[in-house]
Amino acid sequence: MAYRTKRRTVDLSGYPDLVVIYLGMRVNALSGLKTLLGFGPRISNATAALPDGLLLHESFVFSLIPPHFGMRQYWRDFASLEMWARSEPHRVWWRDFLRDSGGTGFWHETYCMAGGNGSRLCRHGDGCRLPSVCAG
Repeated sequence: MAYRTKRRTVDLSGYPDLVVIYLGMRVNALSGLKTLLGFGPRISNATAALPDGLLLHESFVFSLIPPHFGMRQYWRDFASLEMWARSEPHRVWWRDFLRDSGGTGFWHETYCMAGGNGSRLCRHGDGCRLPSVCAG
């Protein structure tokens, strides 16, 4: 029995400056399990509050061994993402993480569709194996 692929397209013309960000946290030491699991409820609460500009948040698992969890977020534009990143609670999370990663590695990759041209910007940290490419 042949399976028919159902193809769908989405009209994103209402979001010409759409930003998609992938984030991941990988456990590098046993103590990192506590750090990783501790972020789950905090992230869920923050995204449930629907920050201005956040269109969609999805969580997923990259691997169980080593534990490596991630999320994908769609933002209306980069200004909205940056405003949230520089506000509470994210600002405090990031400050504390930079002081002590708690046995984890963190990375993110951001895709900016500014003007619909699909530019790519990758800023990475421990755990990202992709080269850094700056949007031009």
